[in-house]
Amino acid sequence: MTDPQIGLSMLFIFIFVIMLGFPIAFSLMAMGVGFGYYAFFVPGQEIVVNRIFTLLVQKTFEVTSNDVLTAVPLFLFMGYIVERANILDRLFHALQLAAKNIPGSLAVATMATCAMFATATGIVGAVVTLMGLLAFPAMLRAGYDVKLAAGVVCAGGCLGILIPPSILLIVYAATAGVSAVKLYAAAFFPGFLLATLYVVYIIARAVINPALCPKLPKEQTDVPLKIVAWELLTSFFPLALLIVSVLGAILFGLATPSEAAGAGALASMLLAAGYRALSYQMLKESVYLTARATAMVCYLFIGSWTFASVFAVLGGQQVIETFILSLNMSPVQFLILTQIIIFLLGWPLEWTEIIIIFVPIFLPLLKVFEIDPIFFGILVALNTQTAFNTPPVAMAAFYLKGVAPPWVKLTDIFSGALPFVYMVFLTMILVYIFPGLALWLPDYLYTPK
Repeated sequence: MTDPQIGLSMLFIFIFVIMLGFPIAFSLMAMGVGFGYYAFFVPGQEIVVNRIFTLLVQKTFEVTSNDVLTAVPLFLFMGYIVERANILDRLFHALQLAAKNIPGSLAVATMATCAMFATATGIVGAVVTLMGLLAFPAMLRAGYDVKLAAGVVCAGGCLGILIPPSILLIVYAATAGVSAVKLYAAAFFPGFLLATLYVVYIIARAVINPALCPKLPKEQTDVPLKIVAWELLTSFFPLALLIVSVLGAILFGLATPSEAAGAGALASMLLAAGYRALSYQMLKESVYLTARATAMVCYLFIGSWTFASVFAVLGGQQVIETFILSLNMSPVQFLILTQIIIFLLGWPLEWTEIIIIFVPIFLPLLKVFEIDPIFFGILVALNTQTAFNTPPVAMAAFYLKGVAPPWVKLTDIFSGALPFVYMVFLTMILVYIFPGLALWLPDYLYTPK
């Protein structure tokens, strides 16, 4: 076998191994070292004298000293603190009162709460689970359609993947070598466009078929304006101020993502203290969860960068690039092909594996097809959300099923989430047709005048 054939065999064996359920990060490192030993082997050298070991150490140092990745544990810590600050029930109640006159008010309040909470935490499983315990039963008690209520919780809980401060965008920035700040600016309008489409869809369903979203009893909505204002002041505005401060500092160049994340982590502890939820046990759990998630991301980076380096040395990357270029595709066709592949990869894989392992295969081709890597990153972030709501895996649906009443069927959750997946596809189409949705704000803010 030639080296390129061995490189492709390396990729196919890896895909087969992860399908069997082996740990992805350690599989990447093991295969990178194993095939790398062959790639860098020099006849007559000692067993332990091989450049693959130097490469592994070098990649480990690059990951642990990467300034962009420093923001990951800080944003994760901020999210875990906010998650445990007992703010979600207050926020949901306040938004429910504020949206009382809107058709499908409970569903709209749920989506708005999900959007804010997902923005603050960026942890899909936590948002879907908590809203599944709080908002989902409330909608069912009000007589809401099970499918619509499930779709709202699942779709809303995934918004943190795209809306800054998104962990996915930081990881993509480190992988693609682009500015995380520009990515945040690029994700701003598409993220809120998607959330707006979700809300419009909910209201339209409620107007067309009011039986799906019955109006709440008058005693639940007949609340004085003063009380509504107080509820918003004590729940919505503190969290909104935290989010706006962190994002504003990043977007307007007042702080780097890492600095803003550090300030956000401190502010989240002050917020938790203000809600009398800060405790040693809470901090201990948040630190543990942050360390565990950060270690997973770091190990994935070390493994994937080692794997990708060996794959390139063997010539596998060149074979893929040559094959794609031989298809004589237009930029549109290339984008469609890559998004279809990413969509299909989302069934068996988490977004971290997709971004760190498979997206780098396409990155060198972006320059050939004259595609902005920031624009491509926004499409990938949008596309990745569909993986959480598309059968057969649909992790958001399984998160919700885990906390839903026993009589709620998984098929109903799948069915309710699919219309929101179509909203994601519509947003991707709109972003492609009107690239300014993604590129105008970073160009306006960061292009020298």
